[in-house]
Amino acid sequence: MTVRVRLAPSPTGTLHIGTARTALFNWLFAKKEKGKFLIRIEDTDKERSKNEYIENIFEGLKWLGITSDEEPVIQSNRINEHKKAIQNLLDKGQAYRCFATEEELDLMRQQQKDNSQAPRYDNRSRNLSKEKESEFLRQGRTSVIRFRINDEESIIWKDLIRGPMKWSGKDLGGDMVISRRSIGNEIGDPLYNLVVVVDDAAMKITHVIRGEDHIANTAKQILLYKALGLKIPEFAHTPLILNAEGKKLSKRDGVTSINDFKEMGYTSEATSNYMTLLGWSVPEGMDERFTLEEVSKIFSLNKINKAGAKFDWDKINWLNAQVIHNSSPNDLFQLLSPLWEKNGWKSPNDEWGKSLAKLLSSSMTLIQEGVDQAKPFFEEPELKEEAIKQINVEGAKLALKSILKKLEKYSSEQFDKQEAKKILEEVSKTEGIKKGIIMKSLRAALLGEMQGPDLISTWIILSRASKDRARINRCF
Repeated sequence: MTVRVRLAPSPTGTLHIGTARTALFNWLFAKKEKGKFLIRIEDTDKERSKNEYIENIFEGLKWLGITSDEEPVIQSNRINEHKKAIQNLLDKGQAYRCFATEEELDLMRQQQKDNSQAPRYDNRSRNLSKEKESEFLRQGRTSVIRFRINDEESIIWKDLIRGPMKWSGKDLGGDMVISRRSIGNEIGDPLYNLVVVVDDAAMKITHVIRGEDHIANTAKQILLYKALGLKIPEFAHTPLILNAEGKKLSKRDGVTSINDFKEMGYTSEATSNYMTLLGWSVPEGMDERFTLEEVSKIFSLNKINKAGAKFDWDKINWLNAQVIHNSSPNDLFQLLSPLWEKNGWKSPNDEWGKSLAKLLSSSMTLIQEGVDQAKPFFEEPELKEEAIKQINVEGAKLALKSILKKLEKYSSEQFDKQEAKKILEEVSKTEGIKKGIIMKSLRAALLGEMQGPDLISTWIILSRASKDRARINRCF
């Protein structure tokens, strides 16, 4: 058997981290089992589905390193197959038309509430006579189509994460609606539980890996698989992603979409790494930092936890910092360059940009921080109060003038770290000024403040852009 799994997002919003985590688990399982990872866009909610969300989903998955092994399936293109399945159930008497109006159903729910009963459909239309059904049709009543659920039936399956599962038919809320309202003998738009079963069977899905909030749906869908004579896949229900208080992560917690993480400055490597850790336990002896390729070789569903996974900002920040610190100057420059250009900053050349990216990398946690930290290298910073104070320290201006004098014999291309260190040594020796004063004063002149990255590297980068001498000159 070839393992076939799928991600089935609804394009009613941007790619949520819960959906992204589900995608990662499915993709990793498929790769480990040498199977296929597929994508199905569930766009049957016509009012809320938008093409821009479809694009966002594919872009987000690609950013994370996930692509479908086959052409994606668009659910709305298969509506005729869904309706055929519903007609099949009608013909076999396993489904029926329910003519109850919304007003009648609202009254039913209110009565159940008043009597402290659990809300459920009371199956009132299950055994309508042909005469009564014909009468309702003549009256122009609309109807939904419901699937018969036997209250006495037990639905049992072995969940690959949670172990043996058992549901009773009486706990599923009564006969299930499988198509929306329609007039006459038409079949209305097919609904989620029905279309998922039909599409998963058509796509030959062997394993359905999805969130625990689908467990009740799984029980209903197993009944539909049986009624339609379709092979039932194996199921695995992953834990929810929780906030710090242990509640389901929501928009109130801030960032919830993959696009948000990208815009905040998280790398795709760190994001996919962290999403995998949300609910999956690293095998003993394995580092928590890994690539998708590395983890795909050892991934297993039995390492997924049953308990909810709390989102930990400190952990994802640490992972992101590690990725940045270990990125090549070229890779980091490729990420930073577009952000710099948005601010109107252009690197003199790629090598200069790579050098700056390398210099900033050690102090960055988020890619976006490489914008603020790069600003003094593109725009001349104002001299802050502490910098002005340093420049007025005894010997500071003398040292800076001496540095300028020695720079006259160098072009920006000739000036390197060795020459920079040599100038500092010579100024200290010839002018009798402590090296600490010289370096602090030079930092104040170049950056306008007393903190910043390595001074010598900063000086060389500014020199390569022909910006160091003007900044020193402004101190007199």
